[in-house]
Amino acid sequence: MQHRTYSYKIQYLGDAGERGREWCTVTVHGNGDRTIRARCEMDDSQILRDVTTTVEANWRPKDAFVRVSVMDTFLGSAWFRFDGRRVECEGFTANEGRISQTVEFDEPPHSFITHPVACDVWHFANIDRSMPGKIQPFTSASCSPLPNGASGPMIGISHHRFRYQGIETIECPAGTFECEHVTYVDKEGQDRMDAWCTLNDRLLVKMRFDVLSSTYLLQEYDGTAG
Repeated sequence: MQHRTYSYKIQYLGDAGERGREWCTVTVHGNGDRTIRARCEMDDSQILRDVTTTVEANWRPKDAFVRVSVMDTFLGSAWFRFDGRRVECEGFTANEGRISQTVEFDEPPHSFITHPVACDVWHFANIDRSMPGKIQPFTSASCSPLPNGASGPMIGISHHRFRYQGIETIECPAGTFECEHVTYVDKEGQDRMDAWCTLNDRLLVKMRFDVLSSTYLLQEYDGTAG
């Protein structure tokens, strides 16, 4: 079979100590498609999230499954499919019951926000690196508008603004990696979050998110960094 697989763990560090963790396994298929399986635990909010997402070789979303529970209570689960500008969802949530959605975007979504932090660095995979420092807008689909993803899941629309900063060498508990640095920018033009990931596999190495007063670090890695 023409595929390769790598696994890693990300630690969630709040300003007062560890607040969660995330285990990920990624398979890169022979045709360039990439599937991530992520299990996310948030201790303080008691959120448990299971996500399986597949993207094309150009990092555009193909399909996904999201299941969320809070305090060991089922919140919702849903399957999503992407077809050009159309996004489909079939699911069941504790608040809405059975849901079936079809949403037409103005253009094919650049990415899909499923809320594992590992996927946050996939959203800007197609950023224009010839324009360092310039704010660039992107439109994504989302399964929840909340920063911790504890709603739905169902289709939403999110508008991103990124600023490409360049290439930097970053140290983390898993080692030292050459990374690209990108800053998330809010609608007022203020820097909101900084993220560093490897150049080819887009492996999250470090991220700082002031909204949740948290730093995310690559703690373990099993594979060949790309």
